[in-house]
Amino acid sequence: MREIDCRGMACPQPVVTTKQALDRLIESDLTVIVHNPSSSENVERFAKSQGCPVSIEKKGQDFYIHIQKAKSEDDGKIATRKENVKKVVVYISSDLLGVGDEALGSFLMKAFLNTLLDLEKKPDRLILINSGVRLASEGSKVLDILRALSEKGVEIASCGTCLDFYKLREKMSVGSISNMYDIIQSMTEADCLIRP
Repeated sequence: MREIDCRGMACPQPVVTTKQALDRLIESDLTVIVHNPSSSENVERFAKSQGCPVSIEKKGQDFYIHIQKAKSEDDGKIATRKENVKKVVVYISSDLLGVGDEALGSFLMKAFLNTLLDLEKKPDRLILINSGVRLASEGSKVLDILRALSEKGVEIASCGTCLDFYKLREKMSVGSISNMYDIIQSMTEADCLIRP
């Protein structure tokens, strides 16, 4: 049985780490250790969504999530569904994720982009409009993540009108400048459009 320690990891890292470990396992058991109920619930939900039986044991403040992986008859069907989704476009219209507290919104956007980086199938294109263009500009807290996505083949396109509005055209640090026609064409040609 393999054991991975995810204590101290911020959401969604315990789930991402569990997925990566399960992807490498063939008909084996896995124990994931987390430090709070929220992480425990997230890992449990993910494992069950993959068809894995799960049991949870609490030791002190920690949760030990025992996951049993068995080769599923649906593996081929799941692979086929993934192959059918060819072009994935992520459309980001703000430098914050969600509505409410700005610090939380900034943290969630960083977590979202980090998770995109961890995915096996990366999006083909990341479109940044309105205040979303700040993410690709000088001083952004997520520039390293966007550069890493770009190095992995993700095209990052920032709206030129938006860059001009925020006076950021000269400060754009990653990706290319795009226009509304190109953005709409990208969105209509996408097999999957993600709008966080």
